[in-house]
Amino acid sequence: MYAVIKTGGKQYKVAAGGKLKIETLPVEVGAQVQITDVLMVADGDAIKIGAPMVAGASVTATVLSHGRGEKVMIFKMRRRKHYRKTQGHRQNYTEIRIDGISA
Repeated sequence: MYAVIKTGGKQYKVAAGGKLKIETLPVEVGAQVQITDVLMVADGDAIKIGAPMVAGASVTATVLSHGRGEKVMIFKMRRRKHYRKTQGHRQNYTEIRIDGISA
C-alpha cells in the first residue's frame, strides 16, 4: 500500500515504514503528525484518486529530526564586466517516518 501526499508545495510517494525529508514543520521531535493532503491511495489493484484530495484519507508520521541540507553554491558572473558573486544556501528540513496510511 502506498500513497501520494502533498506537503511543503511538493508531492511525495510514501509507504508505511519509509523515511522522508520534507520542508520544515513546526513540531517537536518525537511528535505524531497527521497529513490530510492525500492525492492518491493505492492498495494492490484498488486505486483511489482524489479530485484534488482523497476524502477521508490521511497519513500518520513520526518526526525523527530537524536538520539542514547540503550546501548549494550559487555563482553568478557577467563576462567582461568584472562581476562575480558567490552565495551559498542550506535548506532546512524535517525528517519523518511514515507509520501508517488510512483511506
